Amino acid sequence: MIFSPLSPLLRHAGIAKLTSDTLLRMDPETAHRATIAALRLGLAPVQQEPDAPELRTSLCGLDLSNPVGMAAGFDKNAEVPKPLAQVGFGMVEIGTVTPRPQAGNEKPRLFRIGPAEGVVNRMGFNNEGHEAAFARLKGLRVPAALGVNIGANKDSADFVADYVQGVSRFADLADYLTVNISSPNTPGLRNLQADEALRRLLGEVLTARAKARTRVPVLLKIAPDLDEAGLDVIASVIAATDLDGLIVSNTTLSRDGVGGLENASETGGLSGRPLFDLSTRRLAQMRQRVGTLPIVGVGGIHSPQSAIAKIEAGADAIQLYSALVFGGFDLLDRIKRGLVAGIRARGGKSVADIRGTRTDDWAAGRGTI
Repeated sequence: MIFSPLSPLLRHAGIAKLTSDTLLRMDPETAHRATIAALRLGLAPVQQEPDAPELRTSLCGLDLSNPVGMAAGFDKNAEVPKPLAQVGFGMVEIGTVTPRPQAGNEKPRLFRIGPAEGVVNRMGFNNEGHEAAFARLKGLRVPAALGVNIGANKDSADFVADYVQGVSRFADLADYLTVNISSPNTPGLRNLQADEALRRLLGEVLTARAKARTRVPVLLKIAPDLDEAGLDVIASVIAATDLDGLIVSNTTLSRDGVGGLENASETGGLSGRPLFDLSTRRLAQMRQRVGTLPIVGVGGIHSPQSAIAKIEAGADAIQLYSALVFGGFDLLDRIKRGLVAGIRARGGKSVADIRGTRTDDWAAGRGTI
């Protein structure tokens, strides 16, 4: 998925007078490349003040200055993890990267649903492959937790073998790895969420992890379109492993809340604000099933209130992406300030103090922002 929070960058740098409306009329992939270029040139606003102590978070043994991360999909090729960290993200996840380079699906493959603040994408793991990402990350010091999201090539004869290659390649560079089996845009990929396939996948991935010099945390990213029986299967499988955590969730094939709007009928996964309720309910339902296992909440966060709700539903940390299409990087600062205010208003001293306080409500579909 691709977007451009370019307008705030350009306003900060004073190098152009482009409005958000103008950027939203641009081809999304062109706008995205311009944003990457601006970040590479050092034109992004750098966070000047340290994060508030209330935002310090522990995730899978990693110490984060704040619990708000950049989700995978923005920096597919590990071009700008350091500038993203300097903007103020507590973690930055690059990828999805596959063993071999692939072009992804044919264009057009990204569509905005402006009135609903939603995005439909069918990118198809377009990326430059393991070696290009590895070369950029080798020796790089990123002032945030660095995640590498690994996937499988579309034409691979063995998806599991591709994930094993990803673990072997990046285990000694990343702070954590994400095994992404939840994209709807690679045919057959979501089948790896089924019982026997998932057992084989996690068995081989975690065996590969055990052979690395360092024990890198491994998280599994799942889809929001699983029913409760599917969640039961995943919970049962991971209970028998030493998987470190979950990321809930990827995009949805559902079009609830956007039916009839322009671009809503396009093939692909829906993200952004319309995904919030479904992804948060699935997060809460997984929290009920996995106890204290770390969970990163993703999907539809668009405001400080929605970020707080995601944590109250059971997330240890959260990630953003699609909302930045409409809110720019200014949204990151607003969310962090809102989290601090929310924690204090609830009598807490940290994110952990409010985590899971409304899990049952969200799991039952009674959650509200």
